Amino acid sequence: MATARVGRPATRSAPRQQPAEVEATPRPAGRYDWPLLVFVIILVLVGLEVVFSATFALSISEHESVTHYLQLQATWAALGFGLMFITARLDYRFWRAVCPILVVGAIGILIAVLIPGLGQANYGASRWLKLGPLPALQPSEFVKLAVIVGLATWLSGPKYRMTDLYRGMGPLLLFLGAVTFLIMKEPDMGTTLVVVLTAATMLFLSGVSSQYLLMVAAGGLAGGFALINSAGYRSERLQSFLDPWADPSGLGFHIIQLLIAMGSGGLLGLGPGASRQKFFYVPSAQTDGIFAILSEEVGFVGGVIVIALFAAVIYRGARIAQRVPDRFGTLLGMGIVSWLAFQTLINLGGITRTIPLTGIPLPFLSYGGSALAATLAAVGILLSISRSIPVTPAATDRES
Repeated sequence: MATARVGRPATRSAPRQQPAEVEATPRPAGRYDWPLLVFVIILVLVGLEVVFSATFALSISEHESVTHYLQLQATWAALGFGLMFITARLDYRFWRAVCPILVVGAIGILIAVLIPGLGQANYGASRWLKLGPLPALQPSEFVKLAVIVGLATWLSGPKYRMTDLYRGMGPLLLFLGAVTFLIMKEPDMGTTLVVVLTAATMLFLSGVSSQYLLMVAAGGLAGGFALINSAGYRSERLQSFLDPWADPSGLGFHIIQLLIAMGSGGLLGLGPGASRQKFFYVPSAQTDGIFAILSEEVGFVGGVIVIALFAAVIYRGARIAQRVPDRFGTLLGMGIVSWLAFQTLINLGGITRTIPLTGIPLPFLSYGGSALAATLAAVGILLSISRSIPVTPAATDRES
């Protein structure tokens, strides 16, 4: 009789299972939001091309050089990308640590602009700061970023800051009031409007009491009405907005020439460099009127594509801000996104006669070194925030 050999049963060990909570634990991605960077680079390159087109006649007339303004803008673009590289490499929480320095510095530099000998006046406004051989800076462009950092830091602190008037909202509103007052002393109503709208958006997103939002809204409306009636040129801009054809060669000349430029482009445009309105018809064609020259050259289709690029930048920025795990990062990111969005909408609204002209530049496209450098530095902060967005291992595997 055969005897069955008794041995140790063969067993196949099951693969070790990782706990579900371990697999779902997020870890930092450590990667930049490359689509955001690509969209911004495209807009800057488009801006350089249209600045050259809009200024070559002016460059020859004033400086006997075809590329004078292009060279200046390209230099500022290089400086701006350098600032972007630095702010992208810095941990965005660094700005929370240096917030007091930025807040005090913002007030100080706005005061310095108003001091004779330091501030430089052009076209009836003292908005520039000239220090020795350095190029003139427009401090209010960098103050926008300082205000956003200050609000994000304050609103991400203890909860009493959003409910207590004396220890919370009082100091915050005092700071905003000082900044807007100093900017209006330059005067610069367009920048003031962007700062107020950005601040109101951040207050709303932070969940402050509705009574404080109403206070900001009421103060902004009252201040805006008073400012419009306090200076003749603001009332004239309002009149030209309501009926530019009532005085086509005077008050309405600017907006009419902008509309002619955009209408002349038709569906596909006259071609790159072929704008006719840039030959001293559109005032400030290279700054706040840059989109009209662009639309004349690339038409309705090209204009829509550029607007789509702005929308993509705003979408990517908002997506970054919504996904960052901490409150400070969310408020900081949404503040930057709101700044870019409001400034774009106000510029395009003025050119298309949707709202009165305010004279603020179009981000990334308009000629102006301070504005370009400040916005690129802000984009660098968004890129820094994007590196801290947590992702699950499964998402990381899908992306790689």
